[in-house]
Parts: sequence; C-alpha cells; structure tokens
Amino acid sequence: MCRQRLDADGRRLVCPAGHSADAARQGYVTLTAGARPHPGDTAAMVAARERFLAAGHYEPVARALALLAAELVPAAAFAVDVGGGTGYHLAHVLDALPGATGVCVDTSAPALRRAARAHPRAAALGADAWRALPVADGCADLVTTVFAPRGEAEVARVLRPGGAWVVLTPLPAHLEQVRAALGMVAVEERKRERLAADLAGFDPAAERELSLVRPLDRAALRDLVLMGPSAHHIDAAGLEQRLADLPEVVDVTVAVRLTAVTRPG
Repeated sequence: MCRQRLDADGRRLVCPAGHSADAARQGYVTLTAGARPHPGDTAAMVAARERFLAAGHYEPVARALALLAAELVPAAAFAVDVGGGTGYHLAHVLDALPGATGVCVDTSAPALRRAARAHPRAAALGADAWRALPVADGCADLVTTVFAPRGEAEVARVLRPGGAWVVLTPLPAHLEQVRAALGMVAVEERKRERLAADLAGFDPAAERELSLVRPLDRAALRDLVLMGPSAHHIDAAGLEQRLADLPEVVDVTVAVRLTAVTRPG
C-alpha cells in the first residue's frame, strides 16, 4: 500500500489514490502486495498458542507489559503491536489504557483471524513485520514487540516524537528446565548486545525483568513447543518421546526482560 490515509467503504479500505484492500470474512485486512516470503505461524501453531495462553501461563507477562505501557503513554494512545500474533498482548495493553485503540500486525492468516476479535478497540492487519509497516508516519504513541522481529527503522518511522517502544525478550533462564530436553530453539547468547544495537537510536526509558515459575503438565509443554519456532524443527514422534521422558508436571521458569525506549523528539 502507498501509506496514504485509508477510509472505510463498506468492507473495503480505500486511499485517495484509489488503492483498496478488502476485509476478510473473519474481520482482518491484508495490506501487503505480492507474495509474502514469511507466511507466519500455521493454523496448528496458532491453535497451540491459543490453548497455552488461555491457560494463563503467560498472563503475568502480558500484565507486566500492559502496566509498563500505561506508565509511558496516555490513556487515549494509539498502539501498534508488531508481530502480534493472536492479539493476546495487545488486548492486555488496551485494557490498561481505557481510551486507547490499536492494531495487531502479523503475517499469519490463522493468527489474524483471532486477532480480529481479540479486543473491541483493536484491528488486525496482515503485513510482513520484516518489511514496511502498513501505518502512517508518526501515528503511533506506542509500539510493542513481544518475542517478534524488530525493525528499528520502521518503528522510528511510525512512532510520534516522544512515543514509546516496548520490546519483550527472553532472559537466559527462560524455559531453562525444558528447552534442551524438548529440543527447543535456544536463547541467543548475545541477545542483549544485539538488542542494545537495535535500540541505539532511541532514548532509554525503562527496563524491567520478570521471573516466575509455572507448573506445566505434558499437554502444556506440548503446546509450548508447538506454538513457537521450535515447531519447525521437531517431528511429532520425536516430541512425544521427549515428553514421555519428562515427569508428568515440570516447574518451568518464565523469565523475560521488558526494555522501553522513546523516539527522540
């Protein structure tokens, strides 16, 4: 799309140049032209994430994100959740900001179907987070990135001066009890250094760390593996054998860092 203003025309969004995008029957709109090199999470991955999140395992993480957002931006903010999946975290943020609206940007159609109904003040936009974001320059008070790709140039473009960007990343202890046992993708060793490089053009605002232990049974552990990138690297039979080798319930550490910065004004 050309990044001009989009106005609703029935079930279409239309810009002054005549470009248009139709809303899918499930309520989301795709604003990326051409083939997407990253189709995003599959329907099975999204279903696993829905089950895992519905059980409340990451509820404290979403709550911490929402509380930090509420400290940084006005209650009537416009929020953009980049790589926001099913809209779970954006919904928590909007609950903490009573007058806010937001958009969940993701490339996965199965995720967008759920994000479209995640919150009454949220919309779902289909776009590749590795490319240009389908929102106007300087329109966002808040951008959130939760376990998702970071495109710092695009975030700087869409944030208003003084707007906040909150990035949520795993700490080394995150899922440490089961990561190797279940063949999950490891936490990058130099993740903090790479994050600092990505955020170098922004002003520091806040940093929080959250660590807790969740008792996860085998069903929850299965969903934990299948809802993320590890699902692409392990076969079903192998996963079942790995799960059988674990106790019925495992106490698993959830450990994340929330890093907030603002766009220089």
